[in-house]
Amino acid sequence: MRIRTVTGLSLMILAMGSSGVLSADGTRQSGPAPTSYQSSFISEFRFGLSAQDPWGAEGRDGSANLTGELLFAKPFTASDLFTSYFIPRPHIGGSLNFDDRTSFAYAGLSWTIDVTPNLFVEGSFGGAIHNGKKDVYNPFAEQQALGCTALFRESGSVGVRLSANWSVMATVEHLSNAGSCSDNRGLTNVGARVGYSF
Repeated sequence: MRIRTVTGLSLMILAMGSSGVLSADGTRQSGPAPTSYQSSFISEFRFGLSAQDPWGAEGRDGSANLTGELLFAKPFTASDLFTSYFIPRPHIGGSLNFDDRTSFAYAGLSWTIDVTPNLFVEGSFGGAIHNGKKDVYNPFAEQQALGCTALFRESGSVGVRLSANWSVMATVEHLSNAGSCSDNRGLTNVGARVGYSF
């Protein structure tokens, strides 16, 4: 009796998995078994340090920044890997200067390309707003004259994936107004960041 009962239960489970699921009252419902999965609106969080304008006025005394960035999931996915590289991830971020020099917040799009399973390169483009000087360039001033409050921002990174979640990367970023204002000295920062993917 016990063997027959266990065998019947096993057959019921196999039939349920292949042709449907059981409802609360024990009747079979047609259709595949439901699958559960977790998707995240946030793709990755990054934080790190950067040297502020090491070749210009703001970096002559070794000024540094604390940086942070959130990357969001791609708005849609492609069926093949090559096409997916052209789909960017939106991002927002900020850079806080330790010496009361230029700090800024930014947003834009990032494109990440895998060179190997562990090595990747990344480029980004977007806009930024800052709290620094806007005009009257002075090479001895502690802040660059950036011309406009709103600037363009571009960055490039080379990174290494340490695990499925963690990565490290070297990043260079440049902010300028592309000649749309009277002064366009620009601001270039270089640094290192750690990333955590969700």
